[in-house]
Formats: sequence, C-alpha cells, structure tokens
Amino acid sequence: MSTLTVTEARAALPDLLDRVTGGEEITITRHGRPVAIVLRPDAVRSRRASGTIEHAQRIGELLSAARERPVPSQGVSGERAEQLVRAVRAGRDRA
Repeated sequence: MSTLTVTEARAALPDLLDRVTGGEEITITRHGRPVAIVLRPDAVRSRRASGTIEHAQRIGELLSAARERPVPSQGVSGERAEQLVRAVRAGRDRA
C-alpha cells in the first residue's frame, strides 16, 4: 500500500486513480496522519461481505448453542400465548 500526502494526491489524482484501478490501495495523509484510503469499489464490497459472513457464522454458532440448551419450564401458558397472538394480530389489522 502506498502513502501520499494530500498535496501529492491532489497533484497526481489521474495517476492515483489509474493505480487504484490496477488494484493498488493508497493511503492519503494529512500532517503525517492517515485520513483516507483510496481503493476500488469491489474491494470495499469484498471486505464488507467478509464481515457479514463472519457475523452470520457467529449468529449460527449462537443459535446452535441455544438449540442444545433446554427450554425453561416456566414459559408462557397456552392461554397467555393466545392472548399475545390476538394482540399482535389486532395491532397488525389496525396498521
């Protein structure tokens, strides 16, 4: 990954975009501190997809672990469950 100052990036923007199109990632700094990374849009989508997949896998692990735990016996009674269902349906019908 290359690093350029804001001034260098501004002066060389067309070249910078050609380099990014070729797959290079370029960090732009201001006063020695990174303020931006210029990269291709497909690289951003790929990174987001990877994060989403990891998150989904973690949710899957949590669901699997929850399936193995017994359901507490002090749940909602059948009558109370019916009341809740009726309330949800009534609210949906009003909307």
